[in-house]
Parts: sequence; structure tokens; C-alpha cells
Amino acid sequence: MKRLFLLTCSLFFLSQAVWSQARISTNEDVYDFGIIPRNKPVTKEFLITNTGNQPLVIYNVDASCACTANGWTKRPIAPGDTGHVRSTFDAKTMGHFYKTVNIYSNASNGVKHVGLKGEVALDVINYKKELAYEIGPFRLDKRYIEFPPANSGDMPSAEIQVANTSEKALDVTLMHLPSYLKAEATPKILNRGRKGKITLTLDTKQLKELGLTQVPVYLARYSGDKVSPDNEIDISAILLPGFSGMTPFQQNNAPKISLSATELNLGEIPLKGKVSQTIIITNTGKTRLEIKKLQVFNSAVGVSLGKKNIQPGQTTKLKVDISGKWLKKTKGEKKVMMITNDPANPLVMINLKVKIKEDTKK
Repeated sequence: MKRLFLLTCSLFFLSQAVWSQARISTNEDVYDFGIIPRNKPVTKEFLITNTGNQPLVIYNVDASCACTANGWTKRPIAPGDTGHVRSTFDAKTMGHFYKTVNIYSNASNGVKHVGLKGEVALDVINYKKELAYEIGPFRLDKRYIEFPPANSGDMPSAEIQVANTSEKALDVTLMHLPSYLKAEATPKILNRGRKGKITLTLDTKQLKELGLTQVPVYLARYSGDKVSPDNEIDISAILLPGFSGMTPFQQNNAPKISLSATELNLGEIPLKGKVSQTIIITNTGKTRLEIKKLQVFNSAVGVSLGKKNIQPGQTTKLKVDISGKWLKKTKGEKKVMMITNDPANPLVMINLKVKIKEDTKK
């Protein structure tokens, strides 16, 4: 009986000794430095927690090649308390790296291994300075593309510089592209910290109307992303008539537009008032001049044209009205755009200078 009692006590104390031990855990198992410049060492401090019920003692810390274990908590770490382990990577070798830091202690769960990874580059660009606009994990040099005026049949292109500021590779995709726009990302998969470009090509044959066309497209921030103002990129294009098929005879006998003014100074306008001015349009060419399109960029501006077809030597009037009420509410450019069949001057822009008259009454 006595021997049985002693055996039971021995098993009890043995089980207690096994159960009562220190355990080590860290706040993260692998730390990613991202892209770092060459020959500029980086240091990471891991947080150590004793998740056991006995004091944790760290005996030693070592690291794989190019890393230095340069500090750890020397005092015993009480149950539930925290300490640290610090390691430095020298960043001397170019390319991707993964280094292991080994933490030796009295923990029951043995040697703890943590990792350091990243990429050493010759230089690291601060994309916030170079690329001013942010859409999710991307930075861009612009969020508005204005194609130069293009004749029907042209295929102009424009570029957006884009960088990936996230910690993972991203698929560069523009959503909701209209039929007249093609987009190509180079590279299509953009690695973290890298810069690429999006090339947009305008197929003018797919545009249905002369003049200004505006459309938003959207940069996908992640797989399955939806459209919103936060990931919108605005595109505008001006389509002009095509003149590539004109014969020398037609070129020598083409219409020619002449305006009495290409800028109107309308002065100050009362908030509830309206101002108007008139421009005289003359055809100084040899064949009929056609005003194919009139557009305004601000809803406060109204235009009326005497006639669209002007014979050689003839004139017509273009009346421009501006409403003070709507001018106060809208922010579009104060311009009138005219598209003509004059091959030398198919696009005419009329600038309008006007401002709201301040109410001096108290």
C-alpha cells in the first residue's frame, strides 16, 4: 500500500513538472521588409510572449548568413509577460532573400524559428513623390487622360504610369472600357514595389459623333472589384473629320473659316442676370463651309447659330449667352467648341471670360 502511494505521488509530481513549463510565441513568424536599398541594413524586433506558466529564459539567438542577432531580453520573462528579439539584415546582396532567426530557450515547445524576407534593390523610388495619385494599392501619375484632337481614322495613344505599393503582386486591369478604347498593361502582373504603365489606344473609327466624348474607366484594386468614384479614371477625346482622302484639287478649293473673335470678354454678370455677345463667322474659302458641331463645356453657356452651311464670301452669326444663375452653380470650362470642314482649321475653340458680379449690398 505504501509503495502504491509513493508511486502515485511520483506520477503526480512528474505530471505537474511536465505541465508546468514555459512556452514561447512571437507576434509574427515571418516579417517582410519589402524592397530595400542595397547596403542599407534593416532591423526587425520581434515581440516575444511567454504563453506558459513558468518563467521563460532565452539562452541564445543566432541567424543565418547576412543576419546578425543583435539583442534579446536577458531577464526571465514571467508567464503572460513579453520580451523581444532583435535581428539585423545587412542588405549587401542584390535580389530576393529569406533569412532564419533561431531562438533558443527553456520553452517546452523547443527552438523557435522566425523569418526575415524581402528584396534588395539598387535603388528604391519614393512613388508618392513621383506618382501623385492613389487608387487603392496603386499609385498613378494621372487620373485624367485627354487625347489630342484626332481625325477620323487615327489611332492615338496615351500612357498612365502605375506603381504597385502593396506587399503582393497585382493584376493591372481597367474595367468598363468602351468599344473605342483598348488598354494594355505592361507588365500585366505588377510585382510589389515595381512600376509599369497602362497604354490606352483610341480607335477613332469606333467613335460615333464628332466633337468631344468623355467617359470614365475604372482601375481594379483587387479581384472582383466594383466601380466607384474612388477608382475612376476620366478619359476625353475630340474627334475631327477625316481629310486624308482629299484630292489636290479639293485641298486648293477648300472652305476656310474666319471669326471676328476667338475670345469674348463678357465682364461681370449679376447673379440673376444674363450677358450675350455675337461672333461673325465668314467663309473666306472657295467651297461651302459646314459647321458640323457646336459644343459647350459649361451648362451656364448657351449658343445659337444663324446657319450651319456658309457659302464662299458669306457670313453667319454665332450668339453666345451666359446665365449668372447657372454660372454660380457649375464649374465646367467656359468655352465654345466648333467642328468644321475646313481642313486647315477643323477645330475652333472660343474662350469666354466672365465672372459673377459681387453683391455689395449688406
